[in-house]
Amino acid sequence: MSDNKYAGFWLRFVAYIIDYLILYVINLIILVPIMGALGLGIASGGFDMASMTEGDVVQMVKTILMAVVAGSIVLMIVNLLYYTLMESSKFQGTVGKIALGLKVTDANGGKLDIVKAFLRNLGKIVSGIILMIGYIMAGFTAKKQALHDMFVGALVVKKK
Repeated sequence: MSDNKYAGFWLRFVAYIIDYLILYVINLIILVPIMGALGLGIASGGFDMASMTEGDVVQMVKTILMAVVAGSIVLMIVNLLYYTLMESSKFQGTVGKIALGLKVTDANGGKLDIVKAFLRNLGKIVSGIILMIGYIMAGFTAKKQALHDMFVGALVVKKK
């Protein structure tokens, strides 16, 4: 695999920005109806705080917190599915990676199976939690691997 051109930090970062924009739109399409279904039409002025009892306010806060938690869980699942399914597909990468001519491979240049792609993307949580150092590593390792790539032996390479 020494003939591969590994994708460095900045190429991967630009691919991430493209994917972020796509997921932002998808997440909005999903999140807005969830918030509406939970009765959070606060911006429409459909309630009067002055006439609410303390119990009503507590219930409203509980509803808002429940919506935030539910929305966060749904968005996390959507994002995890997007990255996992795209990277384990025949495309071997997300829309951002495809646009930049990149693909995610295993150590032998093959396609990641869905389990490795899932574990790689779960590993991104660790890469981010440690002050993004797991991501920054891609700029300094020999094969341009981030920490989450190392977890499963994945590589991000330029397509030939």
